[in-house]
Amino acid sequence: MDMIEVSGLFKSYGPIQAIHDINFKVKKGEVVGFLGPNGAGKSTTMKIITGSMAPSGGSVRVAGFDVFEDPIEVKKRIGYLPENPPVYGDMSVESYLKFVAKLKGVEASRVKAQVEKSIEKTDLGSVRRRLIQNLSKGYRQRVGIAQALVSDPEVLILDEPTSGLDPRQVAEVRALIKELKGEHTIILSTHILPEVQAMCERIIIINRGHIVAQDSLEGLSTRMAGATQVKIKVARPSGEVEKSLQAIPGVSALVKSEHGYAMAIASGGAADGATDGVVERIAEAAVQSRAGLLELRRESADLEEIFLKLTTSEETQTTGGAV
Repeated sequence: MDMIEVSGLFKSYGPIQAIHDINFKVKKGEVVGFLGPNGAGKSTTMKIITGSMAPSGGSVRVAGFDVFEDPIEVKKRIGYLPENPPVYGDMSVESYLKFVAKLKGVEASRVKAQVEKSIEKTDLGSVRRRLIQNLSKGYRQRVGIAQALVSDPEVLILDEPTSGLDPRQVAEVRALIKELKGEHTIILSTHILPEVQAMCERIIIINRGHIVAQDSLEGLSTRMAGATQVKIKVARPSGEVEKSLQAIPGVSALVKSEHGYAMAIASGGAADGATDGVVERIAEAAVQSRAGLLELRRESADLEEIFLKLTTSEETQTTGGAV
């Protein structure tokens, strides 16, 4: 079942088109990373999905409801964390969450339980009675996540959810998002690429208002890689091992390190049968040379490499842009 359906979406600010013909779907329970450089159109797209901004054209449906024909029904089903959490500094954490729960239409009999649940999930128990204005930025960010969760929404849209958190808190938020997987449909917008790799099942990359790719990380790696990278670690590197590896058809760009070698194998993708044969011959060469094979691994293009390839091409270097 598709929880979010975005079709033909575009938004113009006068002569500038912020987003152009955006189309994607997010299945129920899926965690999707929404990536793009500054000005790519991420925030515009998320504001339209949440009903905070009207599009110039196209449609958005959440849980079957049109965002602009049934805005109240949509807002009941969405928890939204903007990049700057919408918190009131002169309220305590607990009273603020109660206020948000009532504002979002949570039944009176469930408000207390939902507030307790969101406080527990975001580990705010120790500061629940403190004024928000007296909290650190990290705790205010947690309060922002708690307000997104307090109505137990079907959809969570999180914009930079770990902004301002220390490493321990980042790990806790990542664990929380993984815990919410399946229970909620999540769109996660972030500039922190390892965060997407750690938490997301699928990735949507937007650049200058256009979606330039959407797939799993493995799928993107297969499509973007012109060559497969293979690394081996041996106990006894030697000239003989190096010659054996260089002699294997398909191996190129051999680089020697202290205890091993890195090389590129030309291929049509990770599933290419010829590539598997070359990797097997690399292992055989290391064993036959009595080099003491300790490790062999094949590496796909990482997310940073894919992101840079898709967002730094010549045609993107023009004036104007999205927000």
